[in-house]
Amino acid sequence: MKVILRADGLSKTFRLSAKQQKLQNTKKKVITAVDKLSFEAYEGEIFGLLGPNGAGKTTTLRILATIIKADKGDAIVDGSSVKTEPDAVRSKIGFLTSELKLEDFFTPNYLFDFFSKLHHIDPAVSERRKHELFSKFGVDKYAEVKVANLSTGMKQKASLVISIVHDPSIIIFDEPTNGLDVLTARVVTDFLAELREQGKTIIVSTHIFSIVEKLCDRAGIIIDGKMITCDTLENLTADKSLEDVFFDLYAQSVEGGEAV
Repeated sequence: MKVILRADGLSKTFRLSAKQQKLQNTKKKVITAVDKLSFEAYEGEIFGLLGPNGAGKTTTLRILATIIKADKGDAIVDGSSVKTEPDAVRSKIGFLTSELKLEDFFTPNYLFDFFSKLHHIDPAVSERRKHELFSKFGVDKYAEVKVANLSTGMKQKASLVISIVHDPSIIIFDEPTNGLDVLTARVVTDFLAELREQGKTIIVSTHIFSIVEKLCDRAGIIIDGKMITCDTLENLTADKSLEDVFFDLYAQSVEGGEAV
């Protein structure tokens, strides 16, 4: 299988303000969010980053999406370095996070056209793609409704559609079903499986075991910024449930177990 994304020794630290130290009840002035993290994702697979809140999943995906820079290490995305070729990486990926905020004043229709132009999409191709995606996610009925007046689920659907306006080969989703009702969550997970069938590579972060079990071909378990283990779902769950595997590894990590 072709390696389409390779993260190599990614590390990222953040300085804490006095207020943050107080909120987190710590005297540490610097925290390590990602600690020498490495993994590979293959073409045409769904790779899951599984871990608790605060494990470093979002920071990792933001580094891969070139939103923030790693302190150390690099990642190669379809031949381009996030460190030295961020523009090339951005042209190849679609990035969606529950924290993505569309401008309230604009409509899905306007935003889709705007981002299509940013990506230099041919107008005819853009219109065809907009019709297809808006119809699939039910955005067509709200195409001229301002974002401020959309429901939470419809905002998420619109965000998803706009994030893949350029038909990227690599999709990076941070907590793809976070805050969604069960019906919208099902639409999103079914779409991720459909993208895999199209040969695209999908990287998802989540703390929900069922999403990993349903969607992912391989997964890495990340705890305190470290990759504890990374393997196929079949190998990870050879004789236990994914939940049991995770909590066994978490207990070992808390007790001072070494990452592998």
